Amino acid sequence: MKNRALILVDLQNDFMPGGALAVPDGDATVAIANELMASYDFVVATQDWHPEGHGSFAASHADRSPGEVIELHGVAQVLWPVHCVQGTPGASFHSSLDVAGIDAVVRKGEDLAIDSYGGFFDNGGERATGLTEILRDRGIIEVDLMGLATDYCVRFTALDAVREGFQARLLVEGCRGVELAPGDVAAALAEMAAVGVELRDPCDLRS
Repeated sequence: MKNRALILVDLQNDFMPGGALAVPDGDATVAIANELMASYDFVVATQDWHPEGHGSFAASHADRSPGEVIELHGVAQVLWPVHCVQGTPGASFHSSLDVAGIDAVVRKGEDLAIDSYGGFFDNGGERATGLTEILRDRGIIEVDLMGLATDYCVRFTALDAVREGFQARLLVEGCRGVELAPGDVAAALAEMAAVGVELRDPCDLRS
């Protein structure tokens, strides 16, 4: 698809069943990604890439548990289990993902002091990952997104894509959510749709 890129969000071992921060049914997204990649001239994968002791880890804070929300340097932060630590197997892409079909990898969450859910910016909106420039340099004006998790990293990547001026489509069946609280995924989908993200079924795009 000319001038349109596929963005695969965090298809990493730690977000798959059996991983440190497993998303229910997360591995079902991998086959969808593999099938769709050939339809795009340009494919980008985001990769959570945390240093040890990252501020988003509950273990980095005394007497805190995963799921609690704190303020981390002025930004609200859900605390998570230790996950996607740089260079560990959990941070690697799922073994069944066709990495040969990926044209660029954008790593995020490398700053100890702030998390980075979205593929474009950290959670404070201050530090860019370079994804905007990568896409614009290729003449991309439209992006399709899928991956993990719908209510966090996919959501923020889609919202920032729109803010950066890209036309965005969310391939809903290619995503799975964390759903820390009932209704989180539905709320995320509604928020994305409200800013102009088109919600699509990947079946419509398969060649």
